[in-house]
Amino acid sequence: MSTFILYIRLGYRHILDIYSVDHMLFIIALLALYLLRDWKKVLFLFSFYAVGNSISLALSVKRIIVINMDIIEYLIPLTIFIAAISNIFKKHHSYLPRNPIKFFIAGFFGLIHGFGFANYLNTFIGNDVKIAIPLAGFNIGVELGLLLIAFIYLFITWIFVNNLGISRKDWNLVVSSSIAGVALTLMFESRYWL
Repeated sequence: MSTFILYIRLGYRHILDIYSVDHMLFIIALLALYLLRDWKKVLFLFSFYAVGNSISLALSVKRIIVINMDIIEYLIPLTIFIAAISNIFKKHHSYLPRNPIKFFIAGFFGLIHGFGFANYLNTFIGNDVKIAIPLAGFNIGVELGLLLIAFIYLFITWIFVNNLGISRKDWNLVVSSSIAGVALTLMFESRYWL
């Protein structure tokens, strides 16, 4: 098996691992306002997130930027909490954001999540000077895993909202509130100042 494929699998499995629930929750929090029919907007939003985490993943793995991982481990659930809470307080008659700020926020939060991915990837590549192939493969695997999670979430949303008659407002409230609660717990557990 080639190194490239090996790292794609590593990135993909990392995202689908139960210990990566924080990244899964963030993607779901980003998508909580969307339905399956909004897939083009979702891809656009997801692209901003992917660019953000790709940049910080590369900068961190190449050790151009080094950030204390305890801080990152706290900031990741904070980004989840902010994304979820912003969904709860969104005006329910206007679910799709017309303001492009959400896309830039997704990119900025993607930067933070990329540092978390880099911490995991660094345990496998160590100080290897030839990191381009592992970095590219891992990043592609991560993005594929996140896209799978996004598709599964949007499909489940379609079942509940379009077929079981749950209102979009109620679905968003339940999903976003649940994610915010989990994010608060993760923030409490990862307090880096203690």
